[in-house]
Amino acid sequence: MPTPFRHTTPPPPESATGVTADVYAQLAEDFGIERATTFVVLSSAPEILAPTWALVRESLIAGEGSRTSRQLTALGVSIANRCPFCTDAHTMFLHATGDHALAQRVARGGTPDDEAHARVLAWGKATRVPGGPGLTPLPFPRGHAPAHIGTALAFHFVNRIVSALLTEKILPGNAQRLRPVRSLMGRSLAKTVRRRPAPGASLALLDDPGPGPEWAAGTTVGPAYAALRTAASAGAGLLDEADRALVQQVVRAWRGTHPPLAWNTLPSRHDRPGARLALLAALAPYRITDEDVAAWRTPVHTDHCLVHLVAYGAFTAVDRIERAFPDFGPAGGGVAPRVSSEPQ
Repeated sequence: MPTPFRHTTPPPPESATGVTADVYAQLAEDFGIERATTFVVLSSAPEILAPTWALVRESLIAGEGSRTSRQLTALGVSIANRCPFCTDAHTMFLHATGDHALAQRVARGGTPDDEAHARVLAWGKATRVPGGPGLTPLPFPRGHAPAHIGTALAFHFVNRIVSALLTEKILPGNAQRLRPVRSLMGRSLAKTVRRRPAPGASLALLDDPGPGPEWAAGTTVGPAYAALRTAASAGAGLLDEADRALVQQVVRAWRGTHPPLAWNTLPSRHDRPGARLALLAALAPYRITDEDVAAWRTPVHTDHCLVHLVAYGAFTAVDRIERAFPDFGPAGGGVAPRVSSEPQ
């Protein structure tokens, strides 16, 4: 039977135990989809799966502000990253919030009629450009910034995982792009989406994550982000020192553009296949091919390894974006230039 998974074969969800089973239980309760492929695709590496879910839950689902606003943030990120799967999914979730006219308008590529909604969608798109001018002023109250920033960073990561390891189809024949289907799917999730669960439940799935960055201080978003950063960074061990240095150098110089087809700094799959995969995952995950994966995989490289390498590449881009955010200061304060070291 056709499968939505590319390059890996995740364990069957019904066989899940431990933290993976706990994630699936929370998905059913708080996300409305028990075995969402967006997360199942990471189940070969539960140590990546758990913090990914935690960041999505604590920012998009349990964060401060309206769910519509956070969905628009995630949608803007997904459009900027050219991720059709996530763009369709977030349009469906907009239907679930009850904003059907808004969902239809953005599905057609239009700008929301409501100015506040339009600013949030534009801000989500702008986050792809590290330190870009579209990041300020914030289009939402400062107190809602941790949830919105966390949502943006979560989906900069998830978009890259999805583009690398899933097909574009949520439903057979891309039926989710039909207006009646999107509306029906949204309505089926409405009860779950329109309630705000208590923050913090997913943190029990994490191992001593730490408080996280200053922009999320005092929230449950911070530890979730810290845990994902630690887990994704572990994939660096799959590359040698020279390849790690190349990946960091290229991503450090990245300015948010989509790489051209003639990408001169992309290594050959024959000479440096690991660095090539990591850089594609970071900056153009939709261009990862079977040949790219086959050139890197050896008998010792399991699905667990591939998930870790893709996660490492994806998070180098997330880290580049996060470190370039302005310092928004305390709640109600102004915006100051952020001083931050570059990724090492």
